[in-house]
Amino acid sequence: MSVNQEALRLVIVGGVAAGASAAARARRVNASASITLLEKGPAISFANCGLPYHVGGEIKSRDDLLVASPELFRKRFAVDVQVNSEVMSIDRAHKSVAVKRADGSVDVLAYDRLILATGAEPFLPPPFGPVVGSLEYSNVTTLWSLPDMDKVMSALEPAMERCDKPHILVVGGGFVGLEVAEQAIHRGAKCTLLEKSDQILKSLDVEMVRPLEATLRKHGIDLRLGCAITKFEGSDNRAQRVHLDDNTSLDVDCIVVAIGVRPRIQLAVAAGLTIGAAGGISVDGWHRTNDPHIFAAGDSVEYFHRILQRPTLMPLAGPANRSGRIAGTIAAGGCCPPMAPVLGTSVLRLFDKTAASSGLTEARCEMEKIPYHCVYIQAGNHAGYFPGAQSMTLKLIYSPSDGKVLGIQGVGGEGVDKRIDIAATVMQMGGTVYDMAGLDLAYAPPYGSAKDPIHMAAFVACNDLADSPSVISPQTDLSEYQVLDVRNDKELAELPLPGAIHIPVDALHSMPLSLDPERPTVVVCHSAKRAHVAACYLKSLGFQKVWNLTGGMAIRKLFEV
Repeated sequence: MSVNQEALRLVIVGGVAAGASAAARARRVNASASITLLEKGPAISFANCGLPYHVGGEIKSRDDLLVASPELFRKRFAVDVQVNSEVMSIDRAHKSVAVKRADGSVDVLAYDRLILATGAEPFLPPPFGPVVGSLEYSNVTTLWSLPDMDKVMSALEPAMERCDKPHILVVGGGFVGLEVAEQAIHRGAKCTLLEKSDQILKSLDVEMVRPLEATLRKHGIDLRLGCAITKFEGSDNRAQRVHLDDNTSLDVDCIVVAIGVRPRIQLAVAAGLTIGAAGGISVDGWHRTNDPHIFAAGDSVEYFHRILQRPTLMPLAGPANRSGRIAGTIAAGGCCPPMAPVLGTSVLRLFDKTAASSGLTEARCEMEKIPYHCVYIQAGNHAGYFPGAQSMTLKLIYSPSDGKVLGIQGVGGEGVDKRIDIAATVMQMGGTVYDMAGLDLAYAPPYGSAKDPIHMAAFVACNDLADSPSVISPQTDLSEYQVLDVRNDKELAELPLPGAIHIPVDALHSMPLSLDPERPTVVVCHSAKRAHVAACYLKSLGFQKVWNLTGGMAIRKLFEV
């Protein structure tokens, strides 16, 4: 569709990640367009991801969260920014929107093209919904906007004056909940974290989050899994006590609800725009909706998932900014490549630990019935002989038929984010574990190893696919296998493996083997490195059915917590 650029009226609804990116990009594409940015809140382009860190005091000034002001957008980009202006409805027939102002008045604003960047909103099931009305308490809030953060601060600061360690209750063990819990301790408060499921951080598999849960407890956080709120007690507009479904209760000073988010699609639904199967606004690669004059971007839309090969929701800042850029380009009359598929690449700092992932988890592969294999490796972030090396655990998930990388997870110290980003790049290009094994990565002792952790994970996967030897899950019931444990005596005493035949790896060549070469055999050590050596030795002796317990006892014990 051709557009007279001089007459183009572009209206953007929503002024945070996707909306602000769309506005700035649209101006760079079209110098003559009239661009109006409508935001229902008091600020645009604020650092949503930085809110917990101001609560904890790591980000000192509230103003540092304001990435770009309305004044900057007006002066630099000639964008008419209108805050405290909520779009109530879209009239597609007349190409206009009804805008409610702060004083309650309603204006009608015409457009030639409209971009919806309405984002996501916190999900609030009972008892946080309107039936109980817990969010009406002044000290109960989500943490999704600047007003939310101000509400937390206004509840927390008086509590800090009343007592040495006010009690912050965090509900939800996802990214925001974990960040708030960390920052509560950083601020000197007491913290309880409730998570209704049996694990925190569902972007990782259960065994990978167990070290993170231990880290929470080590830093004094009262982590309660499989636990939820049933009732509130309060007075003077403050929640003072919560009752839990484990028949306990807690006195609280502030409650932050971080259960999750869902796309804000009410405007799109009312306007008759197509909503996809995942629950977001359906768009094509250029973020066009089923209305040729309306585009959508950010957390309210569905993105195409690289591995699943279908649209999905992905409320993350990276895709939101990239999608806003594309929507702004096309809506303003420009051209560009379509939005690249997403993988859900994410990272979290939790005290001295980093957790990151990209692509599918093992649990998701099981749910989707996608064939997969997975391996674990443990390695340092740089050469072990160079001072300060920090350990990490990587879990690599891949297709057993062609080695295509399906997902990766990492937990540890420094350098986890780097390895997950490398793997995400391989996945984005449709790469395999063979491609990953051949990556030419930078190496110097302070930065990495000649065989990088990424290489090590890929090497183990390649060995598995070549049956040299194959790996077996650390969750495997070993009762039907002949098990060779090649750990030393001290390791055996600390973490026994009943029923296994014990021969230390360094004694394999000098001791007679009391093993049946015809029986299926699993070799075990602490991390699977020595077990690989032993398994290769057994295969060279003619053992046909030999597996290495990937991850070794270090990972197996995490399933038994």
